[in-house]
Amino acid sequence: MNYTQTELPGVWILEPKVFSDTRGYFMESFKKEDFEKHIGEVNFIQDNESKSSFGVLRGLHFQKGEYSQAKLVRIITGKVLDVAVDIRKDSPTFGKHVAVELSGENKRQLFIQRGFAHGFLVLSDEVIFCYKVDNIYSPQNEGSILYNDAEININWPIDPSEIIISEKDKNAPLLKDYQF
Repeated sequence: MNYTQTELPGVWILEPKVFSDTRGYFMESFKKEDFEKHIGEVNFIQDNESKSSFGVLRGLHFQKGEYSQAKLVRIITGKVLDVAVDIRKDSPTFGKHVAVELSGENKRQLFIQRGFAHGFLVLSDEVIFCYKVDNIYSPQNEGSILYNDAEININWPIDPSEIIISEKDKNAPLLKDYQF
């Protein structure tokens, strides 16, 4: 596995070694010892999976306080633009984001430590999105930031009229208005 720190401390791109032949491929998608050697100790407790179609945008979501979550995300099939936004008030990169294309083809993964909002936009006809988390989901401690907040300035690479988003995400507050 190749580990690359992004410009945001706490967000890493992981690229597994993929062994392909006429039968298909094999790769290690997660190896605790290797992960901890490069990134540090994280105790993942749950794996999640979602399926979405072209134009679906999920995010920018996070869990607050003691329910904050670190995530390791990857794609089984399809392609997304995956985004992490630093929402740590005392961070020198507060409000900055990183965007990475993840796909079933490139096999990249993104590790996002606690203290970041996360979202993704589906760029293929369909996507199967998988992720590990290190804490339980708490609906009462869920937060979100508006996906098209001009101050964050994420370049979502499809026409805004093609974006499919939930009412909750459409009505999320701007980062500057969020009460942490």
